[in-house]
Amino acid sequence: MTRSARPLLQPASLDLKKLNQKFEKLHPKDILAWCVTNVPEGLVQASAFSVDDMLITDLLYRELQPEHPVPVLFLDTLHHFPQTIELVAHARELYHLNLKVYKIKGVNSRKAFATKYGEALWDKDVTKFHHLTKVEPLQRGLRELGTIAWITGRRREQAETRTEMPIFEVDAEQRLQVNPLANWTRKETWAYVFEHDVIYNPLYDQGYSSIGDEPLTTPIQPGETE
Repeated sequence: MTRSARPLLQPASLDLKKLNQKFEKLHPKDILAWCVTNVPEGLVQASAFSVDDMLITDLLYRELQPEHPVPVLFLDTLHHFPQTIELVAHARELYHLNLKVYKIKGVNSRKAFATKYGEALWDKDVTKFHHLTKVEPLQRGLRELGTIAWITGRRREQAETRTEMPIFEVDAEQRLQVNPLANWTRKETWAYVFEHDVIYNPLYDQGYSSIGDEPLTTPIQPGETE
């Protein structure tokens, strides 16, 4: 059977309970290998270029190296730290990424964003800010890339709302959502990064544990989660 004739995976037909049980204790590389094998078309990594996302990219591009490089979908919110944008450029060159950048329609700078939606929208309506800069561009990107399954860098340890997060789940659009680092800790992520010399955002060395938009991100404080 040729690659083009291979039937596409149908997320709704998967036995997610069985799949999650099988992979619960396995290495993220094994989870990603399953994805590459079973979703040769329509597999996408959604990446904010966090340290966890970089670990996944390293596994996909250095370790697994599928015949057709997995598209890496990055959301340019126009409000990233300069260090984040520099990391994206560095990673693109280092891994020869199949990088797909999506952003809010109709604006190309912070100034244009403020002119259209008002100064400091994140302070006035953070839900609208996130919808404009992340939610809509992400859904548009996944749709335009013909996504059947998409990979995230989320971990259960990151927030109380994620403690029950499975490795494999189906999203609202009936796409398979894969969280290969679900059962990993922050310590395990950094151990991998140091062992394999994975590049990462230098802001982590300045006390940031999670790096998002510049106006909304601060170094972690005692008692805070990532």
